Amino acid sequence: MSKNLIAQTLPEDYITATQRIIELKPTTYAGLDEELKKYRYDTILMNDFLAKTKKLNYPEGQSFALNQLGRVYRNTSKYKRSLEYHKEALTIAQKLNNVELEVFSLNMIGVTYRRTDSLRYALDYSQQARVLAESVEEPTLHLKRSINVAKNSIGNLYQWLEQYEMAIEEFKSALQSEADLNNKLGLAINNQNIGDCYEHLGELDTALNYYRKSLAYNEEIKSVYGQVICKNSIAQIYLKQNKPQTALTLLTPLVEPITNIGDNFIISTVHINLGWANGQLGYFAAAYEHLNQGLRLATESNIPNLKAEALSHFSELAEKTGNYRASKEYLEQSYAIEKSLLDTRNIRYINDILLRYEAEKKDNEILKLASESEIYKLQLRKNHTSILIGVLLLTLLGTMLFILYRQYKSNSEKKVLSLEQNMLRSQMNPHFLFNSLNSIKLYIINNDQKKAVHYLNKFSKLIRRILEGSSMKEIALDEELETVELYLNIENIRFNEEINYEIQIEEGLNPSAIKIPSLILQPFLENAIWHGLSPKEGEKNLWITVSKKDDYHTEIRIKDNGVGRSASEIAKQKRVLKRKSVGIDITKERLANFSRDYQNDFDITISDLFDQQGVSTGTQVVLKIPTI
Repeated sequence: MSKNLIAQTLPEDYITATQRIIELKPTTYAGLDEELKKYRYDTILMNDFLAKTKKLNYPEGQSFALNQLGRVYRNTSKYKRSLEYHKEALTIAQKLNNVELEVFSLNMIGVTYRRTDSLRYALDYSQQARVLAESVEEPTLHLKRSINVAKNSIGNLYQWLEQYEMAIEEFKSALQSEADLNNKLGLAINNQNIGDCYEHLGELDTALNYYRKSLAYNEEIKSVYGQVICKNSIAQIYLKQNKPQTALTLLTPLVEPITNIGDNFIISTVHINLGWANGQLGYFAAAYEHLNQGLRLATESNIPNLKAEALSHFSELAEKTGNYRASKEYLEQSYAIEKSLLDTRNIRYINDILLRYEAEKKDNEILKLASESEIYKLQLRKNHTSILIGVLLLTLLGTMLFILYRQYKSNSEKKVLSLEQNMLRSQMNPHFLFNSLNSIKLYIINNDQKKAVHYLNKFSKLIRRILEGSSMKEIALDEELETVELYLNIENIRFNEEINYEIQIEEGLNPSAIKIPSLILQPFLENAIWHGLSPKEGEKNLWITVSKKDDYHTEIRIKDNGVGRSASEIAKQKRVLKRKSVGIDITKERLANFSRDYQNDFDITISDLFDQQGVSTGTQVVLKIPTI
């Protein structure tokens, strides 16, 4: 195509804008961007502008054009070419001593290196950009935005080091600055990054909230690229929440726009997530096809973290299809890549650079103070004294807090010990022991030695279980159910075997793998027998069912067909000897302590049961106990 033909195809408004720039020759990034913002992702127009600036010896324009071309090549995964353009732009800016253009070039180089996981270089250039921009006493609007870009890059590096709280701090600092500048692109980027950190921390709902904020900003500025990134991240949350169909519905429409965008990084990520979603739904052929595309693009563009992720999902697919050897090989390849990314030398280097940045920053402050008057020197000495006093006060405060913490721990341990002692007293109820032994004695008197020995064995086992359980914080559920059965056997002696009881465990539930507080069910069984079934005429039934409530809780139901709580309370008031039951209160306190260790809630619900005519048909106790 001839030069004349190219000139004829150039938009008129672009020609007008470039003529205005060449006449005025602005030296700031903002001045150039104001005229060329709508054309900066058009490589034909930017190459044309670059040629004009070279011909007219306009270096500021050259640096601007080179950086815009570098951005386009970065977003289309041509990282080597991108770096060449950005570094040429940096050289021109440094010769001009143009801080704005220099900071912008440094940031762009840092972002490009970060996209290829070359983190040493990424951090070097990002730190240089930040230090240079912060050295300007009255920064321009563009420099303020450049500082935010550098903060974002540092946050990404903390993120890579899995220092997610520190990364969130950097991103939130940038987010506040972008809000002050009303930069909606910056708001979109930082909300997306904060969401990613919370996703890695396992706080999926919080991550989803930030991703949706980012999506709203990207929709407002009509950024298709940003919308694709956000929707892919939201779909990834759905996958982690085990909602593969919802994720697949969100991901499938992204295939066309990512192909048009041409960024291998995001194309690879979307295909990997499509492979993950299809694999979870059992669409193995589609899963392999998408994962192959994702792995191929990650390999071609040298994006090792995505290669590791794709191989990890290949391992899961191979396992699901029964190819365990292939699953092992894929997993080993994934681990090898991750290990190479996280080698000790690389991490140490990055940490050293971060420390060097802080040290340089402090050195600059000290040099600035040294150039001031003696008043500032005096103030510096006062600051040292204040710091020393502050350290002493902090040490004293820390010592006091440690003492208070030790007292709190001691009190907590005493409280737990007191609860266990009260629990033991509740289980070793003297009335229960006395009546049980009397029942066994009655068998001996009636010369029924077989039953006497049988129940004496059960009684001794129960007492041993109670004594052993009282010294244990938690036991397996199957052991607790065995103790319950012994207790019901003994109590049933006094009812002439009139109580029919049944223990049911949900199919697929492994009670030996579930831990609960020891001797936790007896107080509820005692209430059911003595307050519900004891006063009842006719058939006496007691059911205990164990089932899985959700991934974090086990549910135990104790149901009887007794007289109900209202009738039981009336009967209790008529008794000459009234016993105060404290077992359930103790149980609630023990469950509260147990739940704190598991960081999940517990619940006890006691309800009356009625038939259709409103007649009491018994009582039901439901315990929701936290499990791992």
